[in-house]
Amino acid sequence: MNLKELAQQHCKPLKGKEHQLSAAKAKELLAALPGWKIGEADIHKQFKFDDFVHALAFVNALGWIAEQQNHHPDLELGWGRCLVKFSTHDVGGLSMNDFICAAKVEVLSAG
Repeated sequence: MNLKELAQQHCKPLKGKEHQLSAAKAKELLAALPGWKIGEADIHKQFKFDDFVHALAFVNALGWIAEQQNHHPDLELGWGRCLVKFSTHDVGGLSMNDFICAAKVEVLSAG
């Protein structure tokens, strides 16, 4: 699946370990997300900006996407940067929703 295909999908409510992605599937999906990395129980990427106001605008736009998808990342905002982390707590790890939202963030950042 490529970035465009992922970004066109919509998150679904997921609960339970049966929705947790295997390490192999997560690695396969990660290939569509430039610069994203797999952590212990998340996927993450640091985005860089010219100043604080652009980083904050990115966070606000990302927040709108997260609300629309009902899937919310952990964010760390600082001057000229934003660290974005997705995981699905209700499945105890990574789910398809994490990769869908990461793809939507990629499209947002390309702008």
